[in-house]
Amino acid sequence: MQFRLLTSRGKSLLAAIALICQITIAPAKADIPAISNPQTPISTQLAQNSEFKVFPVGLNVGNRNVNPSVLVRGQEDGSEAIDFANWLLPYDAVIQGLKLNITTLPDGQLEVRSPGVVTRIDPKKLRTDPELGLVFTIQDLQTLFGVTAKFDINEYAIVLDVPVLDQSSGKLAETETPIQLEGLPHIAPQKFSVAAIEQKVNASGSATRSTNYRGDFLAVGSAFGGSWFIRTDQPNLQNPQTWNIAEAQFLRQTNSADYFMGSQPTFWQTQGTGDYWGFTSIQRQGFVPPQPFSGGSSDPRQRLQADAIGRTISGKAEPGTLVRLVQGFGDRVIAEILVDSSGIYRFENIKSQNQFLGNNYRVLLYPQGRLTAQPEIQQATFSTVPGQLPAGASALIVSGGLRRDFVGNQSLLGNFSDFRGGIAGRWGLSENLTVGLGGVYDESPRALAELFWRPGKLPLQVAVSALTGNKWDVNTDIRYNPSSSLSAAFISDRLSSRFNLDWRVLPQFTLFTSTDTADATSGGMQINLSGKDAFTFARVSLDTKNRLRWNLLQRLGRLELTQRGNEIGSLSELTYKFSKNSFSNSGNSLLLNYETQNQNRSDSLLSVSWRYRSQQQAIDGIYRWEIQLGYGTGSQGSGLLATLSTTVLPGLLLRARYQGVSASSDEATFSIDLASSLNLQGGISPGDRRSNYFRTQGGLSIKPFFDRNNNGKQDGGEEVYTDNADLLLTLNNKPLKSFLPQIQGDRTLVRMSPGVYRLDLDPAGLPPDWQAAVESLAVDVIAGSYTSVMIPLIRSYTRSGVVTDTQGQAIVGARVEAIQPDEGTRRFSVTNGAGVYYLEGLPQGKYTLQINGKSAGSLKLEESSEPFQELNLQQPSIP
Repeated sequence: MQFRLLTSRGKSLLAAIALICQITIAPAKADIPAISNPQTPISTQLAQNSEFKVFPVGLNVGNRNVNPSVLVRGQEDGSEAIDFANWLLPYDAVIQGLKLNITTLPDGQLEVRSPGVVTRIDPKKLRTDPELGLVFTIQDLQTLFGVTAKFDINEYAIVLDVPVLDQSSGKLAETETPIQLEGLPHIAPQKFSVAAIEQKVNASGSATRSTNYRGDFLAVGSAFGGSWFIRTDQPNLQNPQTWNIAEAQFLRQTNSADYFMGSQPTFWQTQGTGDYWGFTSIQRQGFVPPQPFSGGSSDPRQRLQADAIGRTISGKAEPGTLVRLVQGFGDRVIAEILVDSSGIYRFENIKSQNQFLGNNYRVLLYPQGRLTAQPEIQQATFSTVPGQLPAGASALIVSGGLRRDFVGNQSLLGNFSDFRGGIAGRWGLSENLTVGLGGVYDESPRALAELFWRPGKLPLQVAVSALTGNKWDVNTDIRYNPSSSLSAAFISDRLSSRFNLDWRVLPQFTLFTSTDTADATSGGMQINLSGKDAFTFARVSLDTKNRLRWNLLQRLGRLELTQRGNEIGSLSELTYKFSKNSFSNSGNSLLLNYETQNQNRSDSLLSVSWRYRSQQQAIDGIYRWEIQLGYGTGSQGSGLLATLSTTVLPGLLLRARYQGVSASSDEATFSIDLASSLNLQGGISPGDRRSNYFRTQGGLSIKPFFDRNNNGKQDGGEEVYTDNADLLLTLNNKPLKSFLPQIQGDRTLVRMSPGVYRLDLDPAGLPPDWQAAVESLAVDVIAGSYTSVMIPLIRSYTRSGVVTDTQGQAIVGARVEAIQPDEGTRRFSVTNGAGVYYLEGLPQGKYTLQINGKSAGSLKLEESSEPFQELNLQQPSIP
């Protein structure tokens, strides 16, 4: 009997391992452009395995060998790879083997394109091995490119599995396992909930001016199958009369229709022109919009397309202003620009759909580049390029509302006036051509026209949108890429028209030129060099106004030098990292900075500082501890420089900065930021400062609990089981870890896009002598909250013994049944050659026992019953 018990559980364990190890990549549709995933971060932590060695292996892509001998760093014991996820592969071997197209962008980032994904890599975060040069880990291949790998000890080769490639047709391979939901118990979300609240406070001041307190408050939740969101701007935190509701919105999005109510962008304006409040309806046929992987706000224009689009976020500011682009309500800096003499900042190719970026942005403007100054906060103005629809697909959008302002009215809501509205459609006329037509009323009647054309045989892409009126608003994006080494682009919006030409002469050397009707024509070159323990990126340009601009990044061992500058000023930073792992940004570092400003007068500041960053980080990527202390001296005097940031308290971020002197002022300034977040679902608990994501994203709150009294609900004293969550839970046939869960003390949280998901519980992840009351569920996820999934775990009892006849002889092939009359369930076993039966997985309750259909007694299982017990049975005599 013991042998049979172990065999049964062994089969369950093997089945569980097979399921968990199975990785399925969801394919993109063949008629939809590849998913863009820019600025994917790479973990900078290399494996600390001193046993790793450099040795040659083969490199295969599927069944095809692409490199017979590649030097890698790793370890194997003769039968399998050891710590395979942290093996190091040379950068060039991966790029060549996967046939990836690498483009170095003007900001220094590397854009990597493959048939199924477009991602960006920050060269600062690329690893360098002393012998292999630039490297990827095996885990990076999965994270960045969706490529899984294994080590074949017999072939002595690393085998890369690229599921999106179909070499014969060039289309995306259909590898998605069908999700079966029919017949499963269904769990619906709450009809109304308050998911989270956040409050941010900023205090800034100096020795000559009083402290200014500013705040932001937001709340988010779900209602009527969608999300609701409200954000209050608090320009003077101490005076509630100055507060106003910046945003208030209800949003419901499905694959076929969207409904916006409240504050929202207008679908016809390509450059935001005011605060619009109204109602918008979108109806789609023949295509599915991009999934909001990262959450954040939603733009009606994005929901009219079949794939992500690039945004150009631009505006005007005083020269010398440091402009930072941040994600929505969050603090994550996406990019920053020091405004030059043209007075124009521009962030190009910012994607609206990404795992790491939100779909709305704010622009923070720091005067004279001083981070201690109170920034001017602006909503991002941007130009968009309409996305192509599949042939035969269409979309219809209808919108109407009012303009809001606060002129002469500082109330919470402001003034509502001036009706605006419109109706438009978009049609995929062919695989290569999409057009849109519509009409709007915005102060006067205006016509809207859109065109997206991608010829089948030319490497050309044309996208144009035009809004008529007293002053036409035309946006153009035309790109021509005749080869992988030559690209040209013409882009125009209301600010200017721009032409860019890039020619990659060599893999390490690029020439470029650009012209801007609002500025000047410039030309320059770009260099990328990498060695075994070094990396260099340099970009320099000179324009027709004799303005020299440059960007330099150099790394040599633990030393890193960064320089950037233009006609306004320059910044040089030399960093020495004391950590043995020079590729990690954590640990202790020594920094030497030199800053110059040439606006109106020549100013400079030289500073030396020490910085410490803890290895631990919060879920939003902020270090648990970050401390920087230094001293600066320059043309304006000398002073102390200090920064402190911590997330050591759950749900709370504290950041303080003191600057005794700057390059342009001798005035001491300070700023303090405090951000608090609370999760209000299932009780009050610390939040993760990402509540804004709930606007377009939902999730699951999974709580398996020990239902000791078998009543189907969690009572006092019945604890939650979160051990082995990765082994226990499977979502849509994929392991839980692929959804990046947060496993907390009393629940497992998973952020997900709205939809219906299959949740399976694998017995291999359960504690001994327990089983799930239900093994599979269909769970509905909506934006605005977590759907609560309570999973009772009930005791599992096993009864086994020998069935004999009236003479005491074992009976072979007898059918033994345990029947619960109240539940109508039956468990049965057939005796083996020794007359042994085996009934397992019996929940608590009263049972009638039968042998070959004849009553053989009763059985009562209670909480106090033994999990396993021998119970011999005698076959009833036949009258």
